[in-house]
Amino acid sequence: MSKSSNQSKASIKDNASSSSTLVQGYEVVIGFETHAQLLTKSKIFSRASTHFGAQPNTQACAVDLALPGALPVMNMKAVECAIRLGLALGSHISERSIFARKNYFYPDLPKGYQISQFEIPVVQGGEVSFFLGDTPKSVRLVRAHLEEDAGKSLHEDFVGLSGIDLNRAGTPLLEIVTEPDMRSSQEAVAYAKELHKIVTWIQVCDGNMQEGSFRCDANVSVRKPGQPLGTRREIKNLNSFKFMQQAIDFEVRWQIEQIEDGKTIEQATVLFDPDTGETRSMRSKEDAADYRYFPDPDLPPLEISSEWIDQVRATMPELPRAMADRFVTAYSLPLYDASTLTQSTHMAAYFEETVSHCGQAKLASNWVMGELSRKLNEESIEIQDSPVGSTALGALISRISSGDISNNSAKTLLDALWSSPDSDIDELIQSKGLKQVNDIGALESLVNTVIAANADNVAQYKAGKEKAFNALIGQAMKASKGQANPQQLTELLKKKLQ
Repeated sequence: MSKSSNQSKASIKDNASSSSTLVQGYEVVIGFETHAQLLTKSKIFSRASTHFGAQPNTQACAVDLALPGALPVMNMKAVECAIRLGLALGSHISERSIFARKNYFYPDLPKGYQISQFEIPVVQGGEVSFFLGDTPKSVRLVRAHLEEDAGKSLHEDFVGLSGIDLNRAGTPLLEIVTEPDMRSSQEAVAYAKELHKIVTWIQVCDGNMQEGSFRCDANVSVRKPGQPLGTRREIKNLNSFKFMQQAIDFEVRWQIEQIEDGKTIEQATVLFDPDTGETRSMRSKEDAADYRYFPDPDLPPLEISSEWIDQVRATMPELPRAMADRFVTAYSLPLYDASTLTQSTHMAAYFEETVSHCGQAKLASNWVMGELSRKLNEESIEIQDSPVGSTALGALISRISSGDISNNSAKTLLDALWSSPDSDIDELIQSKGLKQVNDIGALESLVNTVIAANADNVAQYKAGKEKAFNALIGQAMKASKGQANPQQLTELLKKKLQ
């Protein structure tokens, strides 16, 4: 936790993009501190592995254990990750930053202090922009600083024993701190999702919330509009977006109830219990002075040259917001489609590959966001693991575009391809009798038969009842066993009836 995360009068100014949402007459004020575990093979100050899931204390070396004489050495890959994040968020990357010792006692902190950054962080300022529904939002960042993770306490309640696992000790983290710009739990979750997308997109963090790679702490307070900031309480270690919203909503209601009952909110660290849906106090909240920060004498200042920054910039991928703008321009997509398709690099790549095979961007967008995503969600499969690849989906969309199959037939084909990915799409169309009837002569004969057999509906339509026309279309589609081209059928029927 950073000194800069304090909701002070100096740091707070109501952002134009953060329109207030009142809850029972109170304004909600939220700031975030997010710990993103960096994608490095070794720890931030040692060569020990960061691999997840190893047996306890098998990935803790002399540096991690704080053995006498063991000295920390900076991991340059971790610094590169910080530079990448700074570039992605439009931040200032400090050419010179300092590591400090953050002193506190905890059983899983073997040194008795945590190496972090205090006065001069490596990444300063910047912002995260996103949409809340159709409304653009922007959250300002205070800083992102490098630090090491602590170990983990293990409690075996059934035998009454506790232990310490130091595998995580020294794991490299970026702590990303915002200004208190968010005004609702929905806005806070939208911010967290966007930040999660960015850190995974630029490959500085794998974003695995269950394994603790992306952990969020929410600083929550309430106040009457126009009043000074209220006392904040920090909700620690929110590891899912669902729990994040539940925790913030409960905390807001609890604080309002306390104030309305004439009680005072005390600054504290709290935990969220998913089983009860409530937050509970963990400890009183520390201030920066309590940690007795001072520069780490074992680590020289971190110096980042402009040449190094330029080298990292040259390796940066196209960022999601820029890609979404390109999708709008290049493919004439609505902004909603473009924003959805750029939720991950894999989805964006799948979409563009599909378009390259069919040339129908809007149809491809509809199918990737619609039927394909539905089936992926049903089976909890990521798009990069989809049984139906972009080539097959592109072929299917081409058959829709050419009029060979209807949209409903295409859904049947997708199901067939899902279970038999190597099947030939044209053979499937033929074997399942899904080829759409486009022959004008055949359609005209069909229409004549339907008109002759449904005199009452014809009379009602000519009397001005539009529903009768839909009934005639339904009869025609039934007679064709769903294979008639709906557009051609509609045009031909209207022509005949006129």
